[in-house]
Amino acid sequence: MKALSQKRRHPLAAIALLLMGLLITGGLYAVATTVNEAKASTTSYSADDVEEGGKLFAANCATCHGMGASGTDAGPSLVGVGAASVDFQVGTGRMPMQMNGPQAMKKPVQFNDEQTNQLSAYVASLGAGPAIPEEGLLDEGGDAAAGGELFRVNCAMCHNAAAAGGALTRGKFAPALADVSGKHIYEAMVTGPQNMPVFSDSNITPEDKRDIITFLKQIETTGSPGGADLGSLGPVAEGLFVWVAGLGVIIAFTIWLTSRTS
Repeated sequence: MKALSQKRRHPLAAIALLLMGLLITGGLYAVATTVNEAKASTTSYSADDVEEGGKLFAANCATCHGMGASGTDAGPSLVGVGAASVDFQVGTGRMPMQMNGPQAMKKPVQFNDEQTNQLSAYVASLGAGPAIPEEGLLDEGGDAAAGGELFRVNCAMCHNAAAAGGALTRGKFAPALADVSGKHIYEAMVTGPQNMPVFSDSNITPEDKRDIITFLKQIETTGSPGGADLGSLGPVAEGLFVWVAGLGVIIAFTIWLTSRTS
């Protein structure tokens, strides 16, 4: 009995129970979070939208993404990417791709708003995924100061502190965010296109995303109060530009002065 009692009180048993409890709790939380964030927006689409979107998809997208959007060697599966991903990629002209490259380039859109909505409806019907954001999150009425802080912490390392964009590896880049609609900015955050990470609602809440959009639109309309922004590359690059331009002026003046004396 004494030996049995000692086995029951073994410290490893308590640790094992604690770890098991943490694993179960974490797993349940992850499942609940995924289900909550991956809500399909099929309820806002009619059966006709889904049907017409399927026809558009078969004619324009299935070559790369496969029939039923199951994916091929030329393009990934779109099952579960949600309406927001389609609305962003098609609504910015990145899809259908014009040519293969390091990343899909923004270009004039191929489909009108109704067709983009139908394509979104079709892909959303294939599996749960991020929905197109509600208008209340895009009204630019958030806290610009809080949005600026969130942007500098989460986004500025790629997009530049002034949202002017920046180079990445292997020919890829983070685009400038001027003249990008609030809807597409929000959709990019929840879907993570190209090399961009996904900022789920547990990482950045919908209200925080609204603040970020408010900040970006504010700096877009404010412009550069100090004059020419020189691409907003930062003080080092701008200082180098001033030095090079200044030295050029000095050299040109020296050449002109010596030519006058001779």
